[in-house]
Amino acid sequence: MDLVLVARIDRVGIIKLNRPSAKNALSAALIEQLLASLATFDSDPEIGAIIITGEHVFCAGADIKELKGLDFITAYTSNFLVNLTQKVAAVRKPLIAAVHGYALGGGCELAMACDIIYAADDAKFGQPEVKIGTIPGAGGTQRLIRAIGKAKAMHMILTGDSLSAKEAESSGLVAKIFPADKLLDEAIAEARKIASYSGPIVAMAKEAVNAAEDLTLATGLQFESRLYHSTFGTEDAREGMTAFVEKRAPVFHGK
Repeated sequence: MDLVLVARIDRVGIIKLNRPSAKNALSAALIEQLLASLATFDSDPEIGAIIITGEHVFCAGADIKELKGLDFITAYTSNFLVNLTQKVAAVRKPLIAAVHGYALGGGCELAMACDIIYAADDAKFGQPEVKIGTIPGAGGTQRLIRAIGKAKAMHMILTGDSLSAKEAESSGLVAKIFPADKLLDEAIAEARKIASYSGPIVAMAKEAVNAAEDLTLATGLQFESRLYHSTFGTEDAREGMTAFVEKRAPVFHGK
């Protein structure tokens, strides 16, 4: 069985988690297929943006049946789940999570490893690991606090309570909310917009924003200015500015 379904629309790659009987729980096999699909799209010059989504449910978290069999050494040496979110976060193309239904535990961590989260109005986000005697282990304690602040993150992680789509948007975790039946179409429209721009320039913008989490303001501003200056050495910057002056749509070639 294909645990992920892959499609492309124009310059947008779409990866749909396809384990409905387990609410798209992250098994080792699903993770392997997801990472392979991401690597294929990330290396494809015809793809300008990537969407990860699920049918009705985004991802209910790690596969507890697999987790239950782990001991310390196996968990430590296999780097279970951690390997997934680290590789997702390392994807160079813009990566969108389109979240239907539940994004819990590892599912929430997977969404947060993406660059943008769009949510259906029925979405719920949570890190309920405390309820089964463990803690978030694939970025939940680190990315959540950066997204919504210490107070809300601490409450979610220590109580296991979840956020509704509206609460997640107001907290800064979610960029936009759409009706459930419109979510994928709207996510594709946003991805198409991103993919229509210069690939190298979009990659630089993504790199600069991601760096801001780890750098001081002074260092971050210097890093940004170097990337900004480097854009003027690209053909796409010249094309974009020329097109603006000439009042026409630019034609970018990724150079």
